[in-house]
Formats: sequence, C-alpha cells, structure tokens
Amino acid sequence: MSIKKRLILSNIAMIVIPIFIFFMLEIFLGILIFHIFGGNMEERDLNMFLTIRFIILLLALMITNGALTYFVSKSIIKPVQQLTKAAKEISEGNLDSPIQALKEDELGQLSNTFDAMRLKLKEARELQRHYEDNRKELIASISHDLKTPITSIKGYVKGIQDGIANTPEKRMRYMDTIYKKANDMDHLIDELFLYSKLDLGRVPFEWEEVDLNAYFQDFIEELSFSLEEDGGKVSYHADQKDSYIVMADREKLKRVISNIMQNSLKYMNKSQREIHVFLKAESDQVCVQIKDNGQGIPAEALPYIFESFYRTDLSRNSATGGSGLGLAIGKRIIEEHGGSIWAESELGKGTSIFFTLKKRIRQR
Repeated sequence: MSIKKRLILSNIAMIVIPIFIFFMLEIFLGILIFHIFGGNMEERDLNMFLTIRFIILLLALMITNGALTYFVSKSIIKPVQQLTKAAKEISEGNLDSPIQALKEDELGQLSNTFDAMRLKLKEARELQRHYEDNRKELIASISHDLKTPITSIKGYVKGIQDGIANTPEKRMRYMDTIYKKANDMDHLIDELFLYSKLDLGRVPFEWEEVDLNAYFQDFIEELSFSLEEDGGKVSYHADQKDSYIVMADREKLKRVISNIMQNSLKYMNKSQREIHVFLKAESDQVCVQIKDNGQGIPAEALPYIFESFYRTDLSRNSATGGSGLGLAIGKRIIEEHGGSIWAESELGKGTSIFFTLKKRIRQR
C-alpha cells in the first residue's frame, strides 16, 4: 500500500474509530444507566453520565490517534533510517551491502532505486579498476614493444660505429635490419594511434553501400596471388542468390579483414596453409567467417584475443609478436559498424573469426 493511501486511511480511521467506539459505549452506558436508574435520572446523575461520556470519547480519540500515528510513523521512519544508513555506507565507499525494500510503497521503490544505484556504482568502480589495470598493462606493453626494437637498433648502430660491420655487405645487412626495426616501430605507433582514436571515438567513418559478395571476391583475388607464392591457398564460399549489401566504411573494413588474415597466417604451422572465407546472409545482418587451418588457440586464451596487446604467444618473440593490436582494432571497427565479433577455435585444427554487419535497409 502506498504512503499516500496509508495516510488517508489512517486519518479516516482517526475519525471513524473514535466515533464508532463512542457510539458503542454510548449505547452500552445508556442501557446500563437505564437498568440502574430505571429511566429516572436526576440532574446530578445526568451530569455524571455526560462527564463519563466525554472522558470515554477523549480516551478513545487519544488511544486511537496515538496508536495509528505510532504504527504509520514506524512504517515510514524505519525505511528512512535504513536508507540513511545505506547512504552513509555508500558515502564511505562500502558498496557491498544490499538494500532490501521492506514494503512495496514509495519508500520501497526508493530503496530499490537506491540499491540499483549502488550496483551501478559498484560496477563503475570495478570497471574503473579494470581500466586502470588495462592502462598499466598497456603502458608496460608499449614500453616493452618499443624498447625491444630500440635496443636492437642501438646494438646495430654501435656495431657499425665500432667497425664490427667491416665490409659493405655486412654494413648493408646492418642497415637493412635497422630500417626493418624502425619500420616495425613506426607500424606499432600507427596501430597504437589508431587504437587510441577508435577508443575515444575520434575516427571518422565514411559510410556507403557495400556489396560484401563483390567486395570479398576482389579482396580474395588479390590475396590469393601472394598466398599461392608461399604455398598456401584461400577459398571463398557464398550463396550467390542471397543479398549481402551492408552499410560500411570500405577502408576500415579492409583493415579488419587484413588484420584477421595476417593474424591467421602468422600462427599457421601447417605445410599447406589454408584460409576459407564464408558469407552467410541472415534476416537483418550478414555474418562473415574467416577460417584457417593453423595451430588453434587454447580455450583459456580465447576470451582475451580481442584485448589490446594480448598475445597467445606469451614469449612475445619477433616471429609471432606483431603489435598485439590487430584484433583489438578490428573489434573496435566492427563495433562502430554496429556489429559483433567473436572467435571459435580448436587446438591442432584451426581458428574461425566471425563478425557481423547490419544489412542495408532500403526505403520503400
């Protein structure tokens, strides 16, 4: 019952109950006095009767009003005290104590709202702690990934200065290595800059209609030449009767696909490297699957592969190191498109990366 109804009913009861008690006692006293005095009352007896009746009415009013005021006040004050205690605990940083609604009234709704606020504050605090941990890990990862090529560059420069590279061929090899390491650093900085801008929502997107069927046919035709030279192959599978038109940014989408495929090629350990691309048209979206026959990803690592600087190869060696941002950038771009991205993998058999893009809704 709401507080408003409770107060209205208690005010009505403060009037009705004393009147009811008064009339019941009036009838009882009338009958009693009639039997005692036989219907003949003197003035003194009448005055006594009126005094008793007034005292009873006054007592009925006091007892009724006092009892109703006490119980109504208690039903309001107790939840208010609970909320006051909860607010104090929240102000002191204690977000683990739940707030239970005692009644389904306005104060009960306020208690539920208060508890929802507590849960959101707790979630925000945990998210902030998670972001802080990620920030620290990000700084450590950037420091490591920048320090490694810088150390290598310094070593080769020192080798040239000390005359270790004493032949033109050796000096050229040293210079090529320095250039490669500097290029890796430049690529890492570009990736980091793009990831930061995506994270802050400051990357402009140029939306247009894209037929994913034609888009992938062109993309895979380019990829197949370089892959076949390395003894691999790429295949494309799509039902040509379906429609695959989506709203997308062509360049950003190319970045996503390239990052996924580069990641797949990086971890392939088979003599015959294979990549299969599947397109599936659904009612309101298109699902893309990029499947490889690589070494696969451990189940415990699978939920984290889209996080920044995460590598399944914990050694972070130069052969498979990369920037550690490729899939994280891909995830941000797909989310900006309003889609989702996830992975499925089986050790020894390969990995599939899935992502969805919303279909273009044509106005009739």
